[in-house]
Amino acid sequence: MEQRITKESEKYIRSLFEKEIREHLHYHDIVHTEYVAHQAGLIGRNSGLGPEEISIVMVAAWFHDSGFVSVSDGHEELSKDIARKFLSSRKMPKDFIERVLVCIEATKMPQDPGDDLLAKVLCDADMAYLSEDFYFERTAKLRKEWNQESGKSFSKKTYYQETVDLFKNHRYYTDYGRKTFSEGKERNFKRLLKLLEKASKKKRKKATGHVSKKTKAQAKAEKDKLPGRGVESMLRLTARNQINLSSIADNKANILISINSIVLTVLVSIGIGRISDYPVITFPAIVFLITCLSTIVLAILSTRPKISSGKFTKEDIHNKRVNLLFFGNFYKMEMDEYEWAMKEMMADTDYLYSSMIRDQYSLGKVISKKYRLLRVAYTVFMIGIILSSILFAVFILFVPG
Repeated sequence: MEQRITKESEKYIRSLFEKEIREHLHYHDIVHTEYVAHQAGLIGRNSGLGPEEISIVMVAAWFHDSGFVSVSDGHEELSKDIARKFLSSRKMPKDFIERVLVCIEATKMPQDPGDDLLAKVLCDADMAYLSEDFYFERTAKLRKEWNQESGKSFSKKTYYQETVDLFKNHRYYTDYGRKTFSEGKERNFKRLLKLLEKASKKKRKKATGHVSKKTKAQAKAEKDKLPGRGVESMLRLTARNQINLSSIADNKANILISINSIVLTVLVSIGIGRISDYPVITFPAIVFLITCLSTIVLAILSTRPKISSGKFTKEDIHNKRVNLLFFGNFYKMEMDEYEWAMKEMMADTDYLYSSMIRDQYSLGKVISKKYRLLRVAYTVFMIGIILSSILFAVFILFVPG
């Protein structure tokens, strides 16, 4: 019975919204209702509700905004009437219907679910979007709906202020809701405060009507403090210099590899055959062989690339933990995910310049490792050549063949 009434409620609401929804309802549409119903089931299951209780919550979720088809103010009462008539027509028990109506009533702002766990679940499902990555996309639709519903034009500052008050006064009621949604909600709240500050500054600037010469000078001074062309030129020049240094290191490694490979080839192909004629040079030849092999290994290690996981999460982007300027951090990601992440980074100046700085630092660490290994390789090659030459001279001159 639980699954049947839930499916029938969903079918009825979809049909109702399709036929009777008002055109200017950009937020309180079927997309919002689907989301709340999905979250209600998810939160209910993770809050220990049984099958019948989950059915009650999900039915309430499907009906909770149905009153918007006719009115906005006081839509909860109409939503309850629509739910009552539908459930009664389906011969649902009175207790089931009453519990559905209690849940719908609890979503009235400010929310007040009391001690009813089912009502708490629906309230958390209704406001779960405050924590989502798509929050700002959905809240823009809500502002548009408010403007058309009221016939007024809510400025960004006014709307953001209303929304900030909502965030401050709102709380999640279930343990699962607090655990799952609080972090995302806090992240969106911080971004909202920045948007409010930006909107407030813009409005104050418009209110003045003009900018004095002193203000222009101050604005220029503040602009000069921000990362500008000078900083960008410095980062670009530093990157070019580091790339040049990396290329020089690779060329030095190639020289060592080429020379020692040739010497090793000659030593193995020709020298081994002569050792039987001149056994006295066996030990110096072994030392020379080890020198060449060691130098080649060290040179190869200095040029061997290191590849990272190639993946990042949305949490990494929000916490500014990943450098999107290095291919090793994104080469396994999908194009749309990388595009979203890049737009997030470009919208945040601090994150963008921080990534550029980290990129320079990481490149410097790589170059440092290259030159350190190259220094060891050249040292081994130099000492090995000297030692081998001395040993050849000593064994040929002083050791009887």
